[in-house]
Amino acid sequence: MKKHVTPLATVPAGKKVRIVSLAGGRGMYARLASMGLVPGSEIEVIGRGAPGPFIATAGNCHLAIGTGMAQKIMVSENGK
Repeated sequence: MKKHVTPLATVPAGKKVRIVSLAGGRGMYARLASMGLVPGSEIEVIGRGAPGPFIATAGNCHLAIGTGMAQKIMVSENGK
């Protein structure tokens, strides 16, 4: 069965998702990896900014991610 993959920017607050891929370049990948956001990581969206940052949790950390970066983080629902 194929996973439904969507940008993090479209995920509603309160939803848990798993990172599938990162569509940015090396710099963005390195920045996200330094925050623990790599493919396979589970995150929960806490708040959606419009146009402000997305607030998410990864493990015990709260992270603020800009909207442009959230568009490049491809995620799928957990268990799918």
